[in-house]
Amino acid sequence: MAEQHKSEKILDALQQLLEEKNIQHISVSDIAAKAGIGKGSIYYYYASKDAIVDALIKRSYEKPLETAKSLAAQTDISPFTRMAMMFQACHSSSAIFSKQQEISSTTAQDLAFLHQKYLHYLISELKPVLTEIITQGIELGEIHFSRPAALAEIVLIVIAVKFENSLLPSTPEEIVETLKGLIELLEKGTGVSTGVLDYLSILY
Repeated sequence: MAEQHKSEKILDALQQLLEEKNIQHISVSDIAAKAGIGKGSIYYYYASKDAIVDALIKRSYEKPLETAKSLAAQTDISPFTRMAMMFQACHSSSAIFSKQQEISSTTAQDLAFLHQKYLHYLISELKPVLTEIITQGIELGEIHFSRPAALAEIVLIVIAVKFENSLLPSTPEEIVETLKGLIELLEKGTGVSTGVLDYLSILY
């Protein structure tokens, strides 16, 4: 418990420092001083500053993803319903990220760096889950596609980028148009009937 407390103090320290200075100007020594622990102790928990940033991103946004990551095992729920729930979790995570950045004094350069970290975390965490759900849909004969992992990655990249809306800033109307296009591509590319993916309308 004490070790977990120290680990959390390190993450809290970095979060506070991000409000005070640019991320490139934050050193491991700065984090240690802010956390009130020795610099050597930092490396017991994290191999580098980059690892601390990754851990902070994970801590900040893992709760909205917990439901999504548990869905693959819920085979009593249809693949399409689980996909809808997962995309809603993705949407919630992006909303939390955007809200936190709106109230942050972080510089544009740092925001771009954190956005990249966030998108990498979101896509890498959800890809195995969505791949498993798509695979189950294929086995049930509800989805017709030969590359479930590739499909999962493509869908997540489009959805994550559009929800987070900083890499390619878009108006609400443009986001809707992109998501409608994604639905149409999925319907034609996976052989599902028109309207089956209407649940994705919850995303816009």
